[in-house]
Amino acid sequence: MSRAQFLFVGRLNDFLPRDQREQIVSVDFRERQSVKHLAESLGVPHPEIGRVQVNGQEGTLSTITQDGDRVEIHPIPNGWPVEPRFVLDSHLGRLAAYLRMLGFDCLYQNDYEDDELAEIVQREGRILLSRDRRLLMRKVLVHGYCLRFLDSIEQLSEVIRRFDLTKRIIPFHRCLRCNHPLEPVEKKTILDRLEPLTKLHFDEFQICPACRQIYWKGSHYERMKKLIEQTIESKAGK
Repeated sequence: MSRAQFLFVGRLNDFLPRDQREQIVSVDFRERQSVKHLAESLGVPHPEIGRVQVNGQEGTLSTITQDGDRVEIHPIPNGWPVEPRFVLDSHLGRLAAYLRMLGFDCLYQNDYEDDELAEIVQREGRILLSRDRRLLMRKVLVHGYCLRFLDSIEQLSEVIRRFDLTKRIIPFHRCLRCNHPLEPVEKKTILDRLEPLTKLHFDEFQICPACRQIYWKGSHYERMKKLIEQTIESKAGK
């Protein structure tokens, strides 16, 4: 039997029992075990892991752990180098709508199977958002984030914070239903689809070219605008 010592830094402690947080955790193991395998045996999904140090030297998730090793594991720093594209598991429909409202490319279906999600991440290089740690531990997954909160507004705030999205927000240019970018549409071409009061009070409209959903700046727009402002203010205050 071999033993190694692990120290998790920052938000990676969220995955540990309270009595193991912010301290060295001893792990017993047999045969050849990678840093990735042992970290996940403690509940930390590999897509959350950034820098790895073994005995003070730079290591990787694939480093084979030896008896007596001291392993220090850091989270991936906040931010993302390019415009992030997400895929969300089947329990996160409201979060998907909120992220689309802010202009972010989010794939979502309420009947996605785990295998489908893993395939999408692998094929398209998307970031998987989920609260399912076991799903995020699948070998094929490269990019992912495990949501800590249950409330969808709090989830939105943590995604904005984790991926540093504030300056990338371009609200109201993506369909909330199907994720497709919206296009301007002339009022006269959609008159037959508008309610009488909408015809009377509004002149500017957008349409989704994929599902044909129509959008305009009604009371729902003001509610969503207020939600965006509150979310950004909340993120800035943390």
